[in-house]
Amino acid sequence: MAGPAHSDPWNPDQYARFARERRLPFEDLAALLAPLDRPRVLDLGCGTGELTRALHERLGARETLGVDSSPAMLERAAAHAGGGLRFQAGDAGTFAEGPWDLVFSNAALQWVPDHEALWPRLAALVAPGGQLAVQVPHNDHHPSHRAAVEVAGEAPFREALGAGARASPVLPPERYAELLFGLGFAGRRVRVEIYGHQLSSRDEVVEWVRGTTLTDYQKRLPPALWPAFLDRYRARLAEALPDARPFLYTFRRVLIWGRRG
Repeated sequence: MAGPAHSDPWNPDQYARFARERRLPFEDLAALLAPLDRPRVLDLGCGTGELTRALHERLGARETLGVDSSPAMLERAAAHAGGGLRFQAGDAGTFAEGPWDLVFSNAALQWVPDHEALWPRLAALVAPGGQLAVQVPHNDHHPSHRAAVEVAGEAPFREALGAGARASPVLPPERYAELLFGLGFAGRRVRVEIYGHQLSSRDEVVEWVRGTTLTDYQKRLPPALWPAFLDRYRARLAEALPDARPFLYTFRRVLIWGRRG
């Protein structure tokens, strides 16, 4: 039986520890965009809002809406609102207000299940001639992600989690190209990028995933078990990664872009 969940495990300060590194895929995704003339922009999974603000200003958008499900993230994002940019609570997987000239999502849709069903919903949000731009992590092969799955399968965490380890919904990159094609998107671009983040040591990998991947386990575990899970994860990761200083943390991501015909 799963224990009581943490209401909001997202910690803006923890997430921001690697803000410079996390911005790189955002910049690469934004670079895929075709020119837009004062567009209406939707940012699904806007987080703390800094990058939503950057996108709003870069595009000269007449209106941008950032949507996120985390109250803590939205509280931080509120400081960036104004000048046509606003934020609201919502689920990136079920949001249905539209259409928009650009639907943008950077490192958020990996939390939404069933991408086969999700992509038609995203397409419906895009105005004719509009653009869809999505970046999702695709790093489940890496020890940083595998270790979390392994620890989730151990007692007592296995019993406490109930549903078990989290399975990523991210599809093979080729499938996103097929989905875009089937949904009538032209000029499709699907790109796999390997980011090499230089960290001071392998210990910093733990701090990285505490701000993202491990939030799912923190949310589902009883509060009394979370520290033990984190300690076991840290030990398992130390077994899997070399004690290099500096440490190169390789991170694979998929960048997806298309224009709706």
